[in-house]
Amino acid sequence: MEYRSEPGTNPRLVIYDTDPGIDDAIALVFQARHPEIELVGITSVFGNSDIDTTTKNALYLASRFAPGVPVARGAAAPLKCPPPEPIAHIHGNDALGDIERIGHVDALEDGRAAHRFIVETVRAHPGEITLLAVGPMTNLALALEDDPEIAALVREVVVMGGAFGFNGTLGNTTPAAEANMHGDPDAADIVFGAPWKVSIVGLDVTHETVMTTAFLASLRDRAGDAGRFVWDVSRFYERFHADDGMSKGIYAHDYSAAAFVVARELYTVRSGPVRVLTDGIAAGLTIQKPASMLASAPDWDARPACDVCIGVDADAVLALFARTLTG
Repeated sequence: MEYRSEPGTNPRLVIYDTDPGIDDAIALVFQARHPEIELVGITSVFGNSDIDTTTKNALYLASRFAPGVPVARGAAAPLKCPPPEPIAHIHGNDALGDIERIGHVDALEDGRAAHRFIVETVRAHPGEITLLAVGPMTNLALALEDDPEIAALVREVVVMGGAFGFNGTLGNTTPAAEANMHGDPDAADIVFGAPWKVSIVGLDVTHETVMTTAFLASLRDRAGDAGRFVWDVSRFYERFHADDGMSKGIYAHDYSAAAFVVARELYTVRSGPVRVLTDGIAAGLTIQKPASMLASAPDWDARPACDVCIGVDADAVLALFARTLTG
């Protein structure tokens, strides 16, 4: 398939690897509306719910907001562990906040496994594809296992996940681990060690980027169907945040990674190789050796550097979302 942009634009071709998921859905709406992003595929993965549910949600979101974009079913379980239980208390029984679904689902599954879809699409568009991964990274690890040479053909991998201790931020699934890293730590360690460009947008900056109730209500009133959807789908999520001790708003987790794709100047990054602990009580813990650290660390030193987000202009990131939806 060929992907052509509108005159005067040069959009990034993005494969969105996702476990929808309320914040995943919000990030998809942004990508579908932003003129510098062209979605060329959506690949589902287990995570916020089981693979049947996340794939069903991906098909619904594609039908409603990104018609014509292929959806490929991905991994149902981590590389080495049983799949986690769905987190209905965070995302609802259907993982999209139990909202009333509007319109018909006319998108069909692509037919290829997600990792094969990734391999074949990257090979068809060498140097052009950005992989935006906002769930467990099992599909990406399987793609690398299937065809290691694609690492040299991918434009960039942008990941929502991890936590590195900035702003006092640690894990959100365990005291040590962010949810996507905890979901498949073996896959994450493989992806961060592969020879491709990786940028990591973790809790250190997503916890600084809060969509308040007032912000979401403004989008509901000004941004048409997309704004009403973001409001509706975020109601369940906001109630969870309130029960978890946060008042009047939601963290912009997956959206932050989508924003990074087109506005990396709004983020401060630190370079250096990253390891992910794969077992024990701290499984999923992400640890970067900063490039400025000169001491020998053999378990890091042989691996490529990743860019880890350590700061964000949160007001500008939120303004970008509002501009894109109301544009």
